[in-house]
Amino acid sequence: MVATFSTAIDPKLDLFDEIARLKQEMNAIILAHYYQDPDIQDIADYIGDSLGLARQAATTDAEVIVFAGVHFMAETAKILNPYKQVLLPDLAAGCSLADQCPADQFAAFIARHPGHIVISYINCSAAVKALSDIICTSSNAVSIVEQLPKDQPIIFAPDRNLGKYVSEKTGRNLVLWQGACIVHETFSEKKLIQLKVQYPDAEIIAHPECEPHVLRHADFIGSTTGLLKYTQTSQKRSFIVVTESGILHQMQRARPDKLFIPAPPEANCACNECPYMRLNTLEKLYLCMRDRTPEIMLDPQIAERALQPIERMLAMS
Repeated sequence: MVATFSTAIDPKLDLFDEIARLKQEMNAIILAHYYQDPDIQDIADYIGDSLGLARQAATTDAEVIVFAGVHFMAETAKILNPYKQVLLPDLAAGCSLADQCPADQFAAFIARHPGHIVISYINCSAAVKALSDIICTSSNAVSIVEQLPKDQPIIFAPDRNLGKYVSEKTGRNLVLWQGACIVHETFSEKKLIQLKVQYPDAEIIAHPECEPHVLRHADFIGSTTGLLKYTQTSQKRSFIVVTESGILHQMQRARPDKLFIPAPPEANCACNECPYMRLNTLEKLYLCMRDRTPEIMLDPQIAERALQPIERMLAMS
């Protein structure tokens, strides 16, 4: 018999209070990515980028990890905590970049490049992590590549734009898997230039997953956390932010005296918002804690193999 769960929520409930109550009852921690809705960011115990979230997942004493992010992030938390319950508000919260790197095709790609160390961006499935030698994030990718011998051939996957950026910064010739993030590929160079004309004193800050023709206009390039920290310390008073617009909530909270302008996408749409990240809502967060589902489950052998490259990343960071 399959268990069924009601998605009905009493409209009189204060979801913030209920989530706080459930968190205490479950001995749970709520981890949220910067790209989540503001309500979720406001209730989270920790907000961060992929590296920060991995570190939190590796060290938490909580019995239950509620991961407000996308599937590969919750998988990483489960890999680091195989005996803990890891919940994800919506199992459909995937990742376009991870989806573009199927494990079977990636294994064949690796086989065509013998002798190469495989560095995979954390935005990939557990199965791809299990095929990798080292995991990286946008925060530490350059540093990790620089720690390897200069004559060591390297495969970098799955994001070609981040790979190109790392190659340029390190002077290394990387073999790139041709994947990309749908959000970071959508920014319009023409509209970005028009926005700079409109706000001539604003600095352009961008995530390295953006395409090279967009990055060349950036005054600063960094991970999501790097961008956030930069806006806090820069003497500039206004910023054009070329990454997923969810980060603007934390930027505005940290520096309400500054102006943050989301970079426009190519189309007239909300394409600078990740549709997968936005599948998680405060209501789904409450329901997943109330019902303790959906739960992340992984093949133990894949999880064990995937743990090694994640631990190498943490040690090299």
